Amino acid sequence: MALPDLAKKPQRFTGGHRACAGCGFPITIKIILQAAENPVVVGCSTGCMEVTSTIYPYTAWECSFIHSAFENVAATISGVETAYRSLKKQGKIQEEITFIAFGGDGGTYDIGLQALSGAMERGHKMVYICYDNQGYMNTGIQRSSATPRGANTTTSPAGTHIPGKQQYPKDLTAIMAAHNIPYVAQSSMSHWNDLYRKAKKAFSADGPAFLNVLSTCRLGWATAPEDTVDVAEGAVQCKLWPLFEVEEGVWKLSFKPRQPLPVADWMKQQGRFKHLFRPENAELLTDIQREVDERWEKLLKRCGIENGGDKQG
Repeated sequence: MALPDLAKKPQRFTGGHRACAGCGFPITIKIILQAAENPVVVGCSTGCMEVTSTIYPYTAWECSFIHSAFENVAATISGVETAYRSLKKQGKIQEEITFIAFGGDGGTYDIGLQALSGAMERGHKMVYICYDNQGYMNTGIQRSSATPRGANTTTSPAGTHIPGKQQYPKDLTAIMAAHNIPYVAQSSMSHWNDLYRKAKKAFSADGPAFLNVLSTCRLGWATAPEDTVDVAEGAVQCKLWPLFEVEEGVWKLSFKPRQPLPVADWMKQQGRFKHLFRPENAELLTDIQREVDERWEKLLKRCGIENGGDKQG
């Protein structure tokens, strides 16, 4: 789809929200919801998305919306979807409805993982979307299991002896693929066409689907508002956030950088990593690059691509 055509589609998430200038999630939500053809019911866990878009008595949502607790939006939407199937079987509802759950990485990778796993295993026809901004940003920029190694947060502060978060992030997209559900994909708000296409596939899947979408947080990442899209794209170009999908168990690479950026170049764009460029942290930067390269090679093997391959961009 061409961008002008996308702009003409109905908006289910409108302006008037209180998200920060340069926040990534409004872009993410708008693109995803524009890919839905049927009426939608949206569930949203507590977090930046819910807090900034539903300040009573106002709302930015032009669709049915349910605010759920931090940890259980997947359970909430799975219950609504079950009720819908029952009512449809009884002939009380005829129209087709799409059920969507949104959660940040804190409510998805960590606190809500149990509810998410259960909903996917039970086979509910719903789409769960994680808008991954790599930390608990709504509550004050704490680390999550999605936070990159070395990042400075309020619970992994960069100090003299410990240079930020010590662990590498959890590979949640692979974990969801291991549930053997019909469709799993990873995308970025910077690649709108890729995100739109994958959202369309998720909505048409015969069963549960999961999307993991990188969404910049300009406060937590310490970036300028005008750099929001560029920073998200940099994560893709340095291979830290690869774009791929898993359809019925088959892994497919969506994008391969022609000239991958060093991870350090991406990190230089963000204040949360500035301490890594002190001389004493040079070895850590090398180790982070090694980990990114190893994960990339593992992904290529899963996708059946050896030494070069296609899907360049």
